[in-house]
Amino acid sequence: MSPQTSTISAIEMAHDKLVDVRTEVSKFIFGQESVINQALTAILADGHILLIGMPGLAKTRLVTILSKTLGFDTKRIQCTPDLMPAEMIGSEVLEEVDYGRRNFRFIQGPIFCQFLMVDEINRASPRTQSALLQAMQERNITVSGREYTLPTPFHVLATQNPIEQEGTFQLPEAQLDRFLIQITIDYPSIEAERAMITASMKTEEEIPRSIIFVNDLREMQQIVRKMTMDETLLQMILRFIRSGRPGTSPIDLVNRYVSWGPGPRATQAMTSAMRAQALIQGRQTPVLDDFLALARPVLLHRMALNYQARTDGVTLEDIINAMLASATKGL
Repeated sequence: MSPQTSTISAIEMAHDKLVDVRTEVSKFIFGQESVINQALTAILADGHILLIGMPGLAKTRLVTILSKTLGFDTKRIQCTPDLMPAEMIGSEVLEEVDYGRRNFRFIQGPIFCQFLMVDEINRASPRTQSALLQAMQERNITVSGREYTLPTPFHVLATQNPIEQEGTFQLPEAQLDRFLIQITIDYPSIEAERAMITASMKTEEEIPRSIIFVNDLREMQQIVRKMTMDETLLQMILRFIRSGRPGTSPIDLVNRYVSWGPGPRATQAMTSAMRAQALIQGRQTPVLDDFLALARPVLLHRMALNYQARTDGVTLEDIINAMLASATKGL
């Protein structure tokens, strides 16, 4: 079997398993197909997820169902203003061993898992939020000068409530940039809400099946990393990302209304997410539709508007739409 034939076969097998995963998750999360798809995209791209949504839109349930379907070791942290970094990453304790000797022993915190749900991350203090930075980027933590490696794969799914801002701390730009994509959950359709009610009236609660396991996921992530990308599409991504930087952008809206724009990590996130999306669709390489589908989730948390934009009623959606129009001009 040639390498190309082997790659095609691996992509087809991965695609079939991912179809089963989406089908299984959809049995428990109703009317949120795009949310499920984006979450799987981020996981396949070996990235972290920022989940934005109103209370009661199944953010926590999505994490629970996904983790069981993918066979993850999952833990959850409920953020509060008094949450300390040690409660997240762990701490050293002094214990007495034989003959009266005393040693420090490191006790792992909940961050030592494969799928970490950080609920209402903006309620944690900046000190605690910063404890996640090293873990999200380098997949290890440092305590008392010693590094501890986190399990692999390691994914953070953080939720944030967009309306309750009292007692919260805005996430710094450096931390926002660590999230591969931002997923925004809207209210469900009437059909989906009816399905939720029907499911809640069942006498016995169904348990999601584990469709794939960690080794399967590692293989899929390797396929994503090895995927190639058309040079024309890559040039379009570069034009798109670089056009969002004020001061050097060819777009007047960006120069007038954007306070800070996406950095190089946004380009890396876009290419990784597009390749993961291609695998979900069973393709060997990304296409334009992948770019159009992922532009907003990749950029929404990597740009900020200035005061003038709020005064003039300009939104990030307006800015991104102008960037998309510029990047795809002539197609």
